Amino acid sequence: MTADIDLDALGLPEETGAASGVLIVRLPAPLGQDAAAVKTWFDEMVEAEAPELDGSLAAERDAAEAYARMAKAENTRRAYRAAVRAWCDWCRRRNLPPLPGAGADVAAFLAAERGRGLTPETLKLRRAAIRYLHRAAGCPVPTDDVAVSETLAGIRRQAAKTGYTPKKKVAATAGILHQILAPIPTDLRGLRDRALLLVGFTGALRRSELAAIRVAQLEQTERGLRLTLPQSKGSQTDAVIVPLPYGHTELCPVRALTAWLEAASITAGPVFRRIWLPKKAVPGEPPPLPRIGSQPITPWAVAAIVKERAGAAGFKGRDFGGHSLKRGALTTGMDRGEHPARLKRLGRHKSFDVLGEYLEFGDLFEGHPLKDVL
Repeated sequence: MTADIDLDALGLPEETGAASGVLIVRLPAPLGQDAAAVKTWFDEMVEAEAPELDGSLAAERDAAEAYARMAKAENTRRAYRAAVRAWCDWCRRRNLPPLPGAGADVAAFLAAERGRGLTPETLKLRRAAIRYLHRAAGCPVPTDDVAVSETLAGIRRQAAKTGYTPKKKVAATAGILHQILAPIPTDLRGLRDRALLLVGFTGALRRSELAAIRVAQLEQTERGLRLTLPQSKGSQTDAVIVPLPYGHTELCPVRALTAWLEAASITAGPVFRRIWLPKKAVPGEPPPLPRIGSQPITPWAVAAIVKERAGAAGFKGRDFGGHSLKRGALTTGMDRGEHPARLKRLGRHKSFDVLGEYLEFGDLFEGHPLKDVL
């Protein structure tokens, strides 16, 4: 079975009705052309580079289009490109035009993808990408066809009937985090990973937010660090302040982050960077030192670090991931009886429904609302 795609990490918007606006670009859409032409056009269309203005109307229109493409997060654009390629490849094999597509063909495509083992969550992403492709080209949207909706509903029902449930990463709660941190050494890589885990946990950060932190975004205060996120999933256009308070235990994110930055001599630029371990020492010569890169680690590297450190602590590493830190922070707050509004603020969620997806409930009997009444 194909692994689930982490939709939340992608920053994907909820699917909306036909009234949802999507930019119709001036790049000529390859209507009725072959799959290769559609893939090339879409790849160029979703690229979002900083516009250059020369005072002409054409340049200003190009700039408007570029800014509109920037409304979609990079992870979203990347996921859409992969989904559109899959749609185009399917159409090529069946001698069908990818653009415009027919509702019945989209439904058949989704059914075929399910047959390959893709999860209902991944198929939802496939549908959203095809929707975006057609709106960007100014075409009627085939994904609104009832055949598509009913096909997806049937796939979800069949998946549930056979016991499928979306897999969520284990919440790295405070107790679990203590165990993960215990075997981490105090070498350079260990200092980086410890700081990464604690900052991600304390700030309830997504892996993309964690990987992108720069020194300039950190402000020292008497009570801790103020981390400024230029944008987050819950606030795509406004900066968000995330407090990282001093702690009194080994879970203190400020001391861990300070130790890493000082050991790595990082005073500017990306905070969390790749480390190249040295080769074996040559007899009679001083041991070589690790080399610290200048570029930030990737969001996928964040997930790999969480998995690796959890595995080293005796947990099943594959059960953990980038979302484990955020889920762990919010679940720890819930277990401590924090008000849901405070948890929603910590997680920077737009709604309590979204917040609920991040909470991991433990013993169902222990937490039963009527356990003291019966």
